[in-house]
Amino acid sequence: MVEILSLVLHHDEQAVLRAVELALEAGVATKTHVLNVLHRLIDGKAPPAAPIDAPQALRLTQEPEANVVRYDRLREIRHAS
Repeated sequence: MVEILSLVLHHDEQAVLRAVELALEAGVATKTHVLNVLHRLIDGKAPPAAPIDAPQALRLTQEPEANVVRYDRLREIRHAS
C-alpha cells in the first residue's frame, strides 16, 4: 500500500487515484497492476477492458493437474534409446 501511495510523488495524484480505482474494479489490487493501469492512462491508451464472464458451458468442471510422472516417463524413454 505504501508503494502505491508513493506513486503520487512521481505521478499526478488524480491519475494514481483513477488507476487504483480501475485496479479495484478489475479485482486485481496489486502494485504491478496499478502501475500497468497508471502507465496506460499516462500514455493515453485505453484502460484495460473489463473481464469477460464466460458462459457456464465454457467453464472447467475439473481443474487440470500437473502430471510430472508422464514427463518423467517421456524422459526415460528418450534416455533409453
